[in-house]
Amino acid sequence: MPYNDTFIRACRKQDVDRLPVWYMRQAGRYDPEYRQIKEKYTLLEICEQPELAAEVTLQPVRKLGVDAAILYSDIMNPVASIGIDFDIVKNIGPVIHNPVRNAADVAALRPIDVEGDLSHVIETIRILDRELSIPLITFAGAPFTIASYLIEGKPSKSYIRTKEMMYGAPDVWFALMDKLGDMVATYLKHHIAAGAKAVQVFDSWVGSLAPRDFEYYVLPTIQKIFRELSAYDQPKIYFPGVSSGELLPAIAACELEADVIGLDWRVSIAEGRRRLNERYAVQGNLDPYVLTAPQSVIEEHARAIIDEGLTQPGYIFNLGHGLFPEASLEKLQALTAYVHDYSAQAILKRKAAAIGPERS
Repeated sequence: MPYNDTFIRACRKQDVDRLPVWYMRQAGRYDPEYRQIKEKYTLLEICEQPELAAEVTLQPVRKLGVDAAILYSDIMNPVASIGIDFDIVKNIGPVIHNPVRNAADVAALRPIDVEGDLSHVIETIRILDRELSIPLITFAGAPFTIASYLIEGKPSKSYIRTKEMMYGAPDVWFALMDKLGDMVATYLKHHIAAGAKAVQVFDSWVGSLAPRDFEYYVLPTIQKIFRELSAYDQPKIYFPGVSSGELLPAIAACELEADVIGLDWRVSIAEGRRRLNERYAVQGNLDPYVLTAPQSVIEEHARAIIDEGLTQPGYIFNLGHGLFPEASLEKLQALTAYVHDYSAQAILKRKAAAIGPERS
């Protein structure tokens, strides 16, 4: 099968014949085959078995016809290597058994040892690099999002302990950001060396911050991560998570050395590009819960997003956040085909319209 580089071309703002599609959490509980695997193994147990993790990564590629694979993993995987004891608890999420609350806790965090502690992740990437005929995206959680789990001890809606450290103990906060930033950059460099064709940094919860706090407490570490990755040719994506539209101008102003910015559904593609000074390719941004609607309604929403995306080079169709367990496999299959077909026709029409005046 010939290699499909449509996703990579879109990341680089190059011409494409149709829009690339992939979905955050595209390997997951919406798929009955995946649910059967989860009856036998936990998420972390799957990650520890490279052949199985690779198979789970490949399942949605075969079923959905997407243009990129996303590594089956979890943003918490690397923190075990730096000294954090945690579990992924059903219906809760990450639960930290040794939360980070003070300077001594931060000092106790050790440098990440990817080859020693996370060799199973690296082997999974190597397997997928051999098997795939589309690009493999690998990822890491961003320092703020990881810190929110480490400090709170579990998922939070208020992030009160996190903000308490930010505002009340900034020296401790920045020391933690430095360590987590080094962890993320080192982790992703090893991914690239193993065969990742693109990397994404998920900052799922940073939208909980005011823009000025994002600029001061978080963005310098994000800049450092992407600066360290800038020597690599692989496209680099930053997804600032949900409710992050107000943070986009700060990302553009600092000239973050990313190629693609992910948008959630609370800001349109056109407005997102404007706030980013049209500097980046963009990815998104269908509300995942539109997938509960009839197919005609799903296609109506997708069409509006595609039409905005096609006004400039550099657009990747995705959701504004991850897939949820109740999503329909059949609707995702139909949506993927629709995005491909509709965008291909729209691109042909645009090319024909551009050529027409020159011939007349």
